[in-house]
Amino acid sequence: MVETERKGTPPPKKEKQGKKLIAGTDKENVNGNIQLIDNGKADSASPTSIDQTPKIIVEAPAKLPAEAKHAPLKNPADARADQNHVTGKTSPEMSPQETHDKVMKWNTDKMAPKNDSTEEMISGLKKAGIDVVKENDSKSVMSMDSEGSRLDRLLAQCTDDRKHLSPSLLRLYIDEMDEDGKFHMPKVSIREFLKHLKRTGLQPFRDPRLASLMNSLSNDPSGVLTIQSEIGCKKFMEVEDFIEVTSPVAYLLNKALSSNLIIPEFPEFCKEITAIYNTLLPMKGGENAQYIPQLARVDPDQLGISICTIDGQRFNIGNTNVPFCIQSCSKALNYAINVAELGPEKVHQHLGKEPSGVGFNQISLDKKGLPHNPMINPGAIACCSVLKNNWSLDDRFDFTIGEYKKMAGQEFVGFSNATFLSEKSCADQNFAIGYFLREHGVFPKETNLKQTLDLYFQLCSVEATCESAAVIAATLANGGVCPTTQESCLTPDSVRNTLSLMYSCGLYDYSGEFAFEVGLPGKSGVAGSIFIVVPNLMGICVWSPPLDSLGNSFRGIEFAKMLCKRFSFHQYDCISGGGGNKIDPRRYQTSESKESQIVNMLFAASAADTVLLRKYLQ
Repeated sequence: MVETERKGTPPPKKEKQGKKLIAGTDKENVNGNIQLIDNGKADSASPTSIDQTPKIIVEAPAKLPAEAKHAPLKNPADARADQNHVTGKTSPEMSPQETHDKVMKWNTDKMAPKNDSTEEMISGLKKAGIDVVKENDSKSVMSMDSEGSRLDRLLAQCTDDRKHLSPSLLRLYIDEMDEDGKFHMPKVSIREFLKHLKRTGLQPFRDPRLASLMNSLSNDPSGVLTIQSEIGCKKFMEVEDFIEVTSPVAYLLNKALSSNLIIPEFPEFCKEITAIYNTLLPMKGGENAQYIPQLARVDPDQLGISICTIDGQRFNIGNTNVPFCIQSCSKALNYAINVAELGPEKVHQHLGKEPSGVGFNQISLDKKGLPHNPMINPGAIACCSVLKNNWSLDDRFDFTIGEYKKMAGQEFVGFSNATFLSEKSCADQNFAIGYFLREHGVFPKETNLKQTLDLYFQLCSVEATCESAAVIAATLANGGVCPTTQESCLTPDSVRNTLSLMYSCGLYDYSGEFAFEVGLPGKSGVAGSIFIVVPNLMGICVWSPPLDSLGNSFRGIEFAKMLCKRFSFHQYDCISGGGGNKIDPRRYQTSESKESQIVNMLFAASAADTVLLRKYLQ
């Protein structure tokens, strides 16, 4: 802080007192001298901003000549010296002390009022941007509200990390230089902010939770979200405005920018997934499903991997925007919807819970006379017979695809009519299963078999992409709540039951081996997709059309094996020592020394920064 005092006795010209520098002014000033005291706030290591507010305390004289006027505070010729002083930098031609003395003396000379009356002096100071407060008619206290002190006051108000971005984080994006390198008032660099945000794994231009914020950052005056990259964003924003527009999503931003999302070091995790992808890409094996003509024509060289965590962190690599039919992956979703709607007791009056031990399209029942489980064709057809069975076929389809879209966060979910017609044209086996189930009283009363089979074929022909399917899997990983919209789609009980059956029955005759080697719930489809769920962490979709001899994606199975060799995702890796040298991406793999962490934690505690404290105390 810089203070100016007018006293009867002139102070010494220059002398050092601890960390303070006292500089005298011109002796020609008619009403004494003015002192500028620098309290040493310009330490660049300090976590707080430099307070440059000059305060002038004067004793009102009896009378001052009327012709004197207040000089301006800024001198273009000394702008670089002034800037260097503020930013803690020094001119290469001058030593730090010389630079400091020059700035201090120049401000002293220029701020000193010369031969003016009190009222005219105050008027001149106000015009120069200095606020004046009178005290007892004999003193005036004048302070210039510098941008540094104003910024400090704004940041001091950011005390609730659910309503405000953490001051420590906010300071990272405050810039004092424009594109031409000229000094200006502190503003938030939007591009720096977005660059750091994307590194956390969030997708600011696609995440529904951030849509309102991105509208505010858009250059479009209509306020409609039309930007898909930083190019359409404002370059800078006033600090006060930025605090306001980030307030609704402050909690999410604080978690992300302080590395407190479920995977704190997301770029490192993505590097490992990329390495697996590069290993899989040249692999050859299996062939496309041949019994459905539309699936047999798909390019077999395509490979896509998409990941969505329960915090909405996203990673996509390969052919992740290509639509494909989810086929048997719909069976897990239909079962979950039914259990959420009707409860497990009513649903399991029509199907069982056991692995079948036979092919997915075989005609078989368990000892109770029910289909073994909902993950194979007989159980899936029974599931469709229960799904809103008193509604019309069109309403049943609309309802179910609407539930899929909710689980996908309203991302792409489509329908392939060509695949539906193709399925229906070669469905003799499924019709035989349907008549067999009806004969054994598996369906609810008054079930329309033709409509039930049509609904089954339609739901197998629903399309998704790797990206939207990964969000669906993440909704299951998140207990039925969509990570990107926070909408509750399923009940926790329905998710628990669904994941249990995916774990034991989700990959046809490979289910037991998958549970043994991978140890995660999964569901495969004959179009080449596999949904993989890591409970309380993430959902994954891998898509590669060629199938192995058991009807699962060849490269999809290889991916799952490699994933669980690198990461401690197996259900039983939690047993002490069971993970071996595997990576746990949920843990913060910091490179900071223990001493550095302690110092940073103490700084966070002294600033009452709960966001950063959580990072070091987790």
